[in-house]
Amino acid sequence: MQIQVNSDNHIESSIRLENWVRSTLESTLERYDDYITRVEVHLRDENGDKAGPNDIRCQMEARPKGHQPISVTHKADTLDLAVDGAASKLDHALEHLIGKLRDKQRHAQTTAPFDPENADALLQEEFLENEQAKEAERLS
Repeated sequence: MQIQVNSDNHIESSIRLENWVRSTLESTLERYDDYITRVEVHLRDENGDKAGPNDIRCQMEARPKGHQPISVTHKADTLDLAVDGAASKLDHALEHLIGKLRDKQRHAQTTAPFDPENADALLQEEFLENEQAKEAERLS
């Protein structure tokens, strides 16, 4: 998993900061190594030189193999809290995606192959049931 760390002019980028962000992400997301190609991290001070609550923003975008990117954002008073919060949100989002993919895979293995003739019959049966319900409602 490749990790890119970007920061705006108000957050001083350093090797130490990048290594810390990388180690935080690697430890939080290590179980998704087989699913993720890259994670981009964007650090930003929303208020610039002015102080303010929750003015540090960390946006993380994970790129799962074969799927659309997943993006999360967390704002906090400090850089540490913003990065930790965003990493936690990304962990939950990836857990949700992987869970859905596993459920879909399990469901595909347990269901019969698609039968277009049977599907048409089921759709026609559903249509007729809806028509009968409408007719019964009109007569009431």
